[in-house]
Amino acid sequence: MMSSQVAPASQTSNNSRSASSSPNRNFEFISRPQFKQQTFDEIYGVPENFLEIEVRNPETHVGYGRGMYTDYEIVCRTNIPAFKLKYSVVRRRYSDFEYFRDILERESSRVTIPPLPGKVFTNRFSDEVIEHRREGLERFLQIVAGHPLLQTGSKVLCGFIQDPQWDRNQWL
Repeated sequence: MMSSQVAPASQTSNNSRSASSSPNRNFEFISRPQFKQQTFDEIYGVPENFLEIEVRNPETHVGYGRGMYTDYEIVCRTNIPAFKLKYSVVRRRYSDFEYFRDILERESSRVTIPPLPGKVFTNRFSDEVIEHRREGLERFLQIVAGHPLLQTGSKVLCGFIQDPQWDRNQWL
């Protein structure tokens, strides 16, 4: 005769309790996010804070001897309060970017300022070189202008990006 063994009631309830309260099962219910339906304005409206920096339209100016240079148009669209204008367009040459970067490094010891695209000594006025430099300058400005500590703590940032009369000599 084989007798069937029945587990004591206390053992059965413990087993069922541990199965229903497994961490995975509880996590399943807790981890599901609750989504709120967005309104049309929230989806397509102006973002709370936005900053668009574009470096475009390089122009090479012909001079005598070493007087030839290329400058770039900087377009800024933003609603960040640190910037005085919501929309601005200025022109800067590479040497202006070099001065600007040096000023930022002196001014902001807590922030690592990214490098500029390197100096070019041959074919510096070729379309490929100018475009490569334009892309590098745009990346540089997007990183610098997007940094929250520089937006609020830099005296030179907004002027460089937005002031058509920006003069590097006032920062020396």
